Amino acid sequence: MGMQITQETIMSVLNSCYEKCLNGIPKVSQNVQDLSDEYLRKYPSREKAAKAFIKNQVVKCTTSGVLTGFGGLITLPVTVPANISSVLYVQMRMIACLAYIGGYEVDSDQVQTLVYACLAGVSVNQVVKKISVTIGVKVANGVVKKIPGKVLININKKVGFRLLTKFGTKGVVNLGKLVPGVGAVIGGGMDFAETKIIANRAYKWFLNGDFRVKGEIEQPDEFDED
Repeated sequence: MGMQITQETIMSVLNSCYEKCLNGIPKVSQNVQDLSDEYLRKYPSREKAAKAFIKNQVVKCTTSGVLTGFGGLITLPVTVPANISSVLYVQMRMIACLAYIGGYEVDSDQVQTLVYACLAGVSVNQVVKKISVTIGVKVANGVVKKIPGKVLININKKVGFRLLTKFGTKGVVNLGKLVPGVGAVIGGGMDFAETKIIANRAYKWFLNGDFRVKGEIEQPDEFDED
């Protein structure tokens, strides 16, 4: 049995998850700022804080029980299974924390879109390069704020399409294929390798200012405004 999921559905799930990342989930999950500040206080540099965060979070995310508390709390007004929204939430929060640790303004539309792109594996390197030739974290940070709204809409469209493809062909999520029994959701609800790839990508983007995606051939004009 499948359920119909559209790009709009996926974007509304992402938006709902992001809002919960910024505000936290009472009694379950800290907000991005508080969680990141803990690491920034403990470590002498942003890089060291980010590396320690990845080490702790990837293990925590992919070990038993971490998703149990999220399912019900990220119940959304759309037909996306709780296990998918939980995985998206946990991975998204991880990326948003790394963006915050890197000094990015997580409450801006631009950074929100970059977090989605990082989650979905959509390269935004060309977008950043178009606005600025030199790429370094400080430069990238300033440049990101200049990405225009039309370009953000295009990136978001690509993100929606990519996630739609990931969760099932023709927009239908096959729950049987995705989750072999509820035990799997609660036990190892997140794929360790995939979570590690996403975490490393987020580090590269937000701590190194390198917005490429490994193995993806970039098309120079894919995010043009027209």
